[in-house]
Amino acid sequence: MNTVEIINKKKYGEVLTYEELQHVITGYVEGNIPDYQVSSLLMAIYFNGLTNQETSDLTEIMVNSGDQIDMSFLNTIVVDKHSTGGVGDKVSLIVAPIIASLGIPFAKMSGRGLGHTGGTVDKLESIEGFHTELPLDKFKEQVKEQGIALVGQSGNLVPADKKLYALRDVTGTVDSIPLIASSIMSKKIASGADSIVLDIKVGNGAFMKTVEEAEKLATAMVEIGKKLDRETVAVLTRMDQPLGDEIGNANEVIEAIKLLRDNDYSKDIYDVSVEIASQMVLLAKKASTIEEAKSLVSDVITNGKAYSKLVEFVEAQDGDIESVNELKANQTIDVLSDEEGYYASVNTQSIGEAAMLLGAGRATKEDQIDHQVGITFHVKLGDAIKKGDKIATIHSNKQNNDEVIQKIKKAMTYTTEAVESKNSVIKIIK
Repeated sequence: MNTVEIINKKKYGEVLTYEELQHVITGYVEGNIPDYQVSSLLMAIYFNGLTNQETSDLTEIMVNSGDQIDMSFLNTIVVDKHSTGGVGDKVSLIVAPIIASLGIPFAKMSGRGLGHTGGTVDKLESIEGFHTELPLDKFKEQVKEQGIALVGQSGNLVPADKKLYALRDVTGTVDSIPLIASSIMSKKIASGADSIVLDIKVGNGAFMKTVEEAEKLATAMVEIGKKLDRETVAVLTRMDQPLGDEIGNANEVIEAIKLLRDNDYSKDIYDVSVEIASQMVLLAKKASTIEEAKSLVSDVITNGKAYSKLVEFVEAQDGDIESVNELKANQTIDVLSDEEGYYASVNTQSIGEAAMLLGAGRATKEDQIDHQVGITFHVKLGDAIKKGDKIATIHSNKQNNDEVIQKIKKAMTYTTEAVESKNSVIKIIK
């Protein structure tokens, strides 16, 4: 096949065949097609899009570019989840033990954080001794015995995505919905998922800023699932403020523990976690209605079974769950409000960037994470606030924290009129 002809077809908005997409992707992975030609195709896709069929074809080709994990030995439905990322998003830490305690296998490969959003693997590594890398046979054995394993992405899963994402990053084509959808879904399918729940974050702290954008992405991924025989549900959730009360690695693990062990939680993190877990229960055929699924999820939180499973899971990967309580930053600094009124809005991305300044996140892949540092929020949108009220607490190992304090204050706005709080779960797309 002629690669230039394929590029021209997409440049003029024509539909590519499976074989044409396969020619380019396979050739690129094998080193037979150069970066500049694939860059041209990516830009043509960025401007002209892909049909649902092209997107599912691209996803399947990417899945087949490397190894695939076979979880059929479990003889049950394997349900996975994916979040598009946000500030304070510790949902996987909460959902994983809930699902496993209900007898549903939870076998997940997660990434590290980059930019203003955190990564589940980084959070787990704040637990002393916890191993986020397991050989594949050990990973499978643990899922079979404990019903749960959560590790970093490794091996030769979807090498096409690794190469394509690196190229998208430097060619300005990251924010293409079909390319995002195929990237996410290819990794979930290659990891052995039979069914998938997608947590699509929406708001100023998320990749998708509007509900309309999020719906397009959700619909694209649900369609991929249908075409590739993976039942898929997308849950649109708000990211117009940090999720829960804590930002930072050890901070977020502690918040997850408090929810599961003490039934002590912020309403938004509870609502999102219960919705995601309940949709997974439905896909696993452990409940016939969402109400029944939510009741099962609520029960294992209340009776402590989910927390017991969290402890079992951490110990299975050599972690000491109590160790996170020892990760104290050198100083804690209260951030006090200079204004009064109703807390109306917040630039959530700026809050994530403030946590990065403390060392809780990475600007580049090479940056080191400080697991001790973070931000605790004491207010939620809609709260009435007076001058001098404590709005946040910084946990820092830096000497000078003025920039962080000012960034937090500038990110928050107030009004004189009461603000209506909104549900954290916006919409379900199936």
